[in-house]
Amino acid sequence: MGTPTEAPGDIAIAAHTPMMQQYLRIKAEHPGTLVFYRMGDFYELFFDDAEKAARLLDLTLTQRGASAGNPIKMAGVPHHAVEQYLAKLVKLGESVAICEQIGDPATSKGPVERKVLRVVTPGTLTDAALLSDKSDVFLLALCPAHNKRGGVASVGLAWLNLASGALRLAEVPPGQLDAALERIRPAEILVSDMLSSETLPSAPSGTLTRVPGWHFDVTSGKQRLCDQLNVASLDGFSAETLTSACGAAGALLLYASATQGQQLRHVRSLKVEYESEYIGLDPATRRNLELTETLRGAESPTLCSLLDTCCTTMGSRLLRHWLHHPPRDASRAQARQQAIGALIEAPAHVGLDALRTTLRRISDVERITGRLALLSARPRDLSSLRDTFIALPSLRTHVEQMANGSPALERIAADLEPPAACVDLLRRAIAEEPAAMVRDGGVIARGYDAELDELRDISENCGQFLIDLEARERARTGIGNLRVEYNKVHGFYIEVTRGQVDKVPDDYRRRQTLKNAERYITPELKAFEDKALSAQERALSRERSLYDTVLQALLPFIADCQRVASALAELDLLGAFAERARALDWVAPTFSPEIGIDIEQGRHPVVEAQVEQFTANDCRLDTGRKLLLITGPNMGGKSTFMRQTALIALLAYVGSYVPARRACFGPIDRIFTRIGAADDLAGGRSTFMVEMTEAAAILNDATPQSLVLMDEIGRGTSTFDGLALAWAIARHLLGHNACQTLFATHYFELTQLPAEFPEAANVHLSAVEHGHSIVFLHSVDEGPASQSYGLQVAQLAGVPSPVIRAARKHLAWLEQQSAGHGTPQLDLFASPAMAEDAPDDDPPEPVPHAAVERLRAIDPNDLRPRDALELLYELHELANADKSERH
Repeated sequence: MGTPTEAPGDIAIAAHTPMMQQYLRIKAEHPGTLVFYRMGDFYELFFDDAEKAARLLDLTLTQRGASAGNPIKMAGVPHHAVEQYLAKLVKLGESVAICEQIGDPATSKGPVERKVLRVVTPGTLTDAALLSDKSDVFLLALCPAHNKRGGVASVGLAWLNLASGALRLAEVPPGQLDAALERIRPAEILVSDMLSSETLPSAPSGTLTRVPGWHFDVTSGKQRLCDQLNVASLDGFSAETLTSACGAAGALLLYASATQGQQLRHVRSLKVEYESEYIGLDPATRRNLELTETLRGAESPTLCSLLDTCCTTMGSRLLRHWLHHPPRDASRAQARQQAIGALIEAPAHVGLDALRTTLRRISDVERITGRLALLSARPRDLSSLRDTFIALPSLRTHVEQMANGSPALERIAADLEPPAACVDLLRRAIAEEPAAMVRDGGVIARGYDAELDELRDISENCGQFLIDLEARERARTGIGNLRVEYNKVHGFYIEVTRGQVDKVPDDYRRRQTLKNAERYITPELKAFEDKALSAQERALSRERSLYDTVLQALLPFIADCQRVASALAELDLLGAFAERARALDWVAPTFSPEIGIDIEQGRHPVVEAQVEQFTANDCRLDTGRKLLLITGPNMGGKSTFMRQTALIALLAYVGSYVPARRACFGPIDRIFTRIGAADDLAGGRSTFMVEMTEAAAILNDATPQSLVLMDEIGRGTSTFDGLALAWAIARHLLGHNACQTLFATHYFELTQLPAEFPEAANVHLSAVEHGHSIVFLHSVDEGPASQSYGLQVAQLAGVPSPVIRAARKHLAWLEQQSAGHGTPQLDLFASPAMAEDAPDDDPPEPVPHAAVERLRAIDPNDLRPRDALELLYELHELANADKSERH
């Protein structure tokens, strides 16, 4: 910071007021972070932080007092509403240091002692108020490994879900970094402050945070990982050789523990992810298939929104993970599908609906466990955890009865055993319906602590004492309307109306004078007041102490809670898949070791749910039929057919049932899509450049086990260039990549490809022409299409009639020219001679027939039978009159 109004760091701290000195020291420890500095009932921000927060949160910027001779800019938020402001700042990518008062104002000399207890950043959220229920939040660190020439050989990744404690490592080639980040979707990415901009991800999904380069030291990272996992080496996790990933993990753990101000007790396991473990989905594919987000950025309608009928938020989050991580190993998918079948076929008395009803009462054990490990769990977290654990035995029995030999359900049932000691402690310690915050009291159950019960009895029995005292004093004084009452300002008092004051005994001491009454205190009432008020304060203090003790006592059960949470999430998701399969008439797919895709009567899962009637289609690919050339009219359903094939394949490997009459899949290693394109203005790339970049990635990386969707390749350039590129790309996919390909095109010349490559086949989307209109059948049939119906589609889109007529006439001329010269398709950049020979673009408008004009002028709904008959005679006369004129 410069000057106090802008950045006060360059003025000697000693020149500031004591409170500002304290603030500036705290701020110096958190550069680049907004500091919420607790002052009474508000969190205040000062100087640059105040200006920034006022702008981002629409707060009032004030200027109060001075420090070091300069005015202090301030902005503040009330402490009871701080979560909503934190949520907005985090969404904007900001980090906030929460500085609390930890000293006692009554005993402090000078400013009350303050300390930053936590730092809230986009990737380290654990508070329920800041988290989306159905999405995980990941903190990721990346650490490049360089080769001998100084280039990047690989990039080590470590990412952590702080809310659940799940930690993962991976090392990816530099070219796969963007795809990995798109799959993980971290909210915050940690990079070294020494990392060059060329090494950074091209389009990071989360906030970039730079930390000191020494945080990424590999040796320190390995040791920090071992300490965190309480192991001597990382060999048991297959992570010892992942040097750059271990460096990233070290930086990640250091940062995460610093933001929380404590150890990460729930991070006790590690998983290494390998590229070969999952079906590869690059960013373009995830976007085009609309797995969890539409092309316009909405959450619905997507595959995820269709499938997410989960009863718990844990199941919803797991669904997103499964959709973005389809395993290549078909046996994992088959195990899930076997479990789904068992859930669907279970007897009615232990059926799927009853199971899901029970699951709806289950709390978010995963996130509660995370907060418990960080000692930030609130009373209602613990009561929810207790209630869930109490429900587990019956749920476990239910799953056992439904398992029907499913290994997945049997494993889940075994994992639904809650830790008995944990349940016992929660039952004894936590009230049935505790207050939201410990400071409000009423959190610890009666009977758990004798001292607390005694203090509560003293505090809560005030009412009876006051009633008895009032009766005694009325009898003693003869004042019939005497009252004994209490308020927070004056405490306990005896109130006597002014007309009865002469009857007041000598031991009454005046406490307050009102207009019509006097209020008194007696030695007996004063003694009771001291005891009662002291008991209430001591009870709250005792309760806070007991609650902290309970949290500490629950820490040994963290691993058990995580096991239960994992089982509940998987059970819920399998139940949702079963419900979708039953409701939407989906079937269990089969798998084959032979390369190929065989779908009978497949349907697009999302589109089918949006329309009244959907046309199902077959799709067959194998080693003798590797590429389908798909032709047909615009709007005929080519893109829908291609996407549905990819989505059905993905659903099968995720472990779901699929929308088809029958489906069988061979091995799939990656799914590529080149469907549609938009320019990349920020990256300086045109639409055609984006299209060619995506095509290049497919041509370089696709294997015989890959599924490739190519839609209208080459349309962004001249006709001949586009045709040449499309032809060459299709040949390369067939001859070199030998991948399973769906290739949609408007270049009719490509339909000759099967004559050269028997592994290619023509299919088309059918349509029926009626006059100048068209009806799309959306059915996929063998053979090439006869025409594209472009003019009819333009007419349906509302292109003006004169334009359509001119286009139809010009099309006839082009077809005549093409036939005369043997030209496949005219270049869009044809010579000026073509324009000279072309007919007029705008022929004269034909004169409408009188009968037609008369028909256009009437509304059939307004005609009575007699009127209709008269109109028929009138039209007959108009038609005959026209006939006689022409003769």
